[in-house]
Amino acid sequence: MTDLAKYTKELSDLFMSSDNILLICHINPDGDAIGSQLALYHYLTSKGRKVAMISPNKLQEFLKWMDGADNIKIFTGERKECIKYIEEASLIVLLDFNQQNRLGEVEQYVLRSASKKVIIDHHLEPQDLADLIISDTSKCSTAELLYELIKDIEGKPFNHIKFSESIYVGIVTDTGNFEHGSYTGRTLHIVADLLETGIDKERIHNLVYNNYSESRMRLLGLALNKRLIVIPEMKTAYIYLTQQDLNEYNHVMGDTEGFVNMPLSIRGIDFSVLFIEKSGFIKLSFRSKGYFPVNEFAAKYFSGGGHLNASGGEYNDTLENTIAYFLKALKETRISTD
Repeated sequence: MTDLAKYTKELSDLFMSSDNILLICHINPDGDAIGSQLALYHYLTSKGRKVAMISPNKLQEFLKWMDGADNIKIFTGERKECIKYIEEASLIVLLDFNQQNRLGEVEQYVLRSASKKVIIDHHLEPQDLADLIISDTSKCSTAELLYELIKDIEGKPFNHIKFSESIYVGIVTDTGNFEHGSYTGRTLHIVADLLETGIDKERIHNLVYNNYSESRMRLLGLALNKRLIVIPEMKTAYIYLTQQDLNEYNHVMGDTEGFVNMPLSIRGIDFSVLFIEKSGFIKLSFRSKGYFPVNEFAAKYFSGGGHLNASGGEYNDTLENTIAYFLKALKETRISTD
């Protein structure tokens, strides 16, 4: 566990002395990335700071309802404006990632910038990308880490409904509604504090988890009925979706959120993988139960990384060849660890 107090004064000084603050999340942002970004946005604007936000690409549909989300500039659609924000920023805060390749097209502009940079993140092995790196892998989410930092800066919990709502979304989504992740008793105390501010947890739950299209539900049905492969002797199951599948069911970003978790509900399965065919490569998501380190598996075989039980990666080949390579890697790994 990181001693956050040693960062409090420097971080507060950076916030209060910077004229133009820019908040950037990672490519394909999830609930923790957007929740953390919006929470910090609401905190800083409440202090009278000038703040802008950039996402490397568009937000998933289930996050667009969040207060302030319409102020996030999408780099792939608003390049000139986003580049100007980067060039004019006096402070850039990178949220929920610590590897430069997680910036997508934004990477070259951020690395070129001479502005002060801060990383606030909870993932393993941060790159030396910033003047100040605040990393705590014991936190279940970047949102939890950010809550603690702002509490230390303020000397008490920051009682602000929009901030609380954003933090709550980050914590809930990064723990799969408390089904996985490194959440602790302290996390639940924070959630209790957030609820005391008056956030509507039922409304948030419905907007995050009960707000999908009919097409998404039918795609899930296809995934479980026709695209699920179970390998009981390896305690493994995987789902694959072709580009044709995605097109047929009118896929939009965020539709496959949570699919990879489904096979873990099968008795005896502790490792689940989702393969999604993209243009020129295959995107993989990994989940596990117990102590099977999917982050190590992803890093070794699929240029990926993440957490012990939740990770991702990519492979530049056909779907058929990627699955064949995965099965070979799976056999090597399971034999060596059993």
